[in-house]
Amino acid sequence: MATSTAHAPARKSFYRGGEGMFTWVLHRVTGVLIFVFLFAHIVDTSLIVVSPQLYDGVIEVYHHPLIKLMEIGLVVAVLYHACNGIRVTLVDFWSKGAQRNRGMMRVQRVVFVALSAGAAIPMTLQLINDL
Repeated sequence: MATSTAHAPARKSFYRGGEGMFTWVLHRVTGVLIFVFLFAHIVDTSLIVVSPQLYDGVIEVYHHPLIKLMEIGLVVAVLYHACNGIRVTLVDFWSKGAQRNRGMMRVQRVVFVALSAGAAIPMTLQLINDL
């Protein structure tokens, strides 16, 4: 008589789900986006030495509504990265941080949404006014 045992399907990735993995991924993604922005900012600022006319042209592109929308996204990314970074630091260096991680994630979420709304709403209104 053959016995059948239920086996879990083999994992194809390390993703285990849950809010912890989601915050980990978002922290990495926002970090890369911030790095790309800083690199682009250094490049565009250095253009003033090469060609002031080229620099002026690049700065003019920054007034385009799509770029303004991306700027709002950048602010939101920086706020998320900062809020999550504070939580990660507390988990790492506070003796009760690991025990209180889930609660800190909830607080982080509320603080992030409040700060993001406080920044994105006026920026969006300004973008709409400029159209």
